[in-house]
Order: sequence, then C-alpha cells, then structure tokens
Amino acid sequence: MAKVLIVVDMQNDFIDGSLGTKEAVAIVDRVAEEISKDYDFIFCTRDTHNDDYLSSNEGKHLPVKHCIKGSDGWKLCKKVQDALTEKNEDEYMIIDKPVFGSEKLVDLLREYDRVSPISSITLIGLCTDICVVSNALLVKTAFPEIEISVLKDCCAGVSVESHEAALQTMKMCQIEVI
Repeated sequence: MAKVLIVVDMQNDFIDGSLGTKEAVAIVDRVAEEISKDYDFIFCTRDTHNDDYLSSNEGKHLPVKHCIKGSDGWKLCKKVQDALTEKNEDEYMIIDKPVFGSEKLVDLLREYDRVSPISSITLIGLCTDICVVSNALLVKTAFPEIEISVLKDCCAGVSVESHEAALQTMKMCQIEVI
C-alpha cells in the first residue's frame, strides 16, 4: 500500500512575497524535511495565474497579483524545490492549478491508486485556510475510506486564527490533524 504526500503551493509569493507571512517562512524547513521522508509518491501543487489575474473572479476578491506563471513568486521556494529534486523524477509530480482546489490532482490520485493502491494521503503547505483545506476536502470526498491527514506544523494560514479554523473544519470532516 502506498503512502502519498501532497505539498500545496509552497511558492515564493506565499512565503516571503506578495502574500507572504512570518508563519509561512517558519514552516519551510519542516516542509523540506517532510518531503525527504519515505513517501511512495509526492504530488506538489503550484497556484498558477496569468497576467490578467486581477480581472478574474478570484482577483476581484483578492486584488493582490501573485503566482503569475513564470515569475519568481510563482516558483517553488528553493528549499522545497531542492528537497523534491533529491527524489527520483518518478517519485514526484508538480501540478499547476488555476484555482484553490485541484480536480486534476484528484484525477491523478485516482490513476495512481489504480496502479499502486493508496493507504494514506498526507497534506502539507500553504495556505491552510484556502488551498490546503480546499484540496483536503476534495481528496477526502474522492477517497472516503483512505486515511487523510494534515500536518498542522507543516502548514500556515493567512492568519493564525484562520489557520486554526481551517484545521478545525478539516477535523470535523474526518481528516486527521496531526
């Protein structure tokens, strides 16, 4: 049975860029360490927007340009990228996603599960209260009988309060918060 790690949006703009926080900076080393552990496969998402982001529905609600494809802010932070490249190329995949939750991620997890049955899925990354919770709920919906967990010390939210609220939401939806 396969153990899968999902690393959500560990990008420069969310760490120390346009939407960065000190809490996000504080988890980088722990996230890189978690990536180096013995997972059978790692899916890593990147929030990905185009130059017209501010005219999108999300951009109208969050009018801060971020994660514009190809920009430095869009790139995975160096420590996370380095941890991934320590793995073999067939042990991880990077997925660009244009919205909070990724249906493509769920589809790829289903494909992976058909070949290598998944026993557990662990999520880490940014932001707990937006993209981590969105993807955790999508994954839990798609795989209700698989152990889904979130490592709270490898996540950070927009604020400490919203991070805690998202963790509580995930607990209520039978996602283990460790």
